[in-house]
Amino acid sequence: MTAAMQSTTATPYASSDDFRRIFYEEIDSLHRLSFLLTADLEKADLCFVSGLEDSANRSTVFKEWAHSWARRTIIQNAVRAINPRPTEEHTPSSFDSGGATLPVERAETAAVLQLGPFERFVYVMSVLERYSDQDCSVLLACTRRDVLAARIRASQQIEMQSTFSLSAK
Repeated sequence: MTAAMQSTTATPYASSDDFRRIFYEEIDSLHRLSFLLTADLEKADLCFVSGLEDSANRSTVFKEWAHSWARRTIIQNAVRAINPRPTEEHTPSSFDSGGATLPVERAETAAVLQLGPFERFVYVMSVLERYSDQDCSVLLACTRRDVLAARIRASQQIEMQSTFSLSAK
């Protein structure tokens, strides 16, 4: 194969540079995902950086899948960092808005951050990231029934907080 032919034949796989570009271009979205999952800025930073390193150094994925793979890598790192487990009772997060009235987007973020770890992961993964119950159960090492129950609890709590926020205005 000639050099001219090699340069016109593109690899179907994402390169390290492709992943670095994705993380640079989507830094806000990817870091927000990391923060919503961990509910902790330091852990979010670590998950983000680990996600970039894992994607750029160890991944062989098709270019078309690189964006979703970057998000999935952040989710996997957050799962390892937090180890959310299904529980019978909901354990709320330690996040507190301090009673301040927040703009709508920040109020929604605060509502998600107030969920217990497992409910927060399920909500972010299944509702915000649109992962299937099966994918959530595999990534979280639990049953689909656990995922469904956690999503219902999370949705009810977020709805209750939204109703409370609206009535407080």
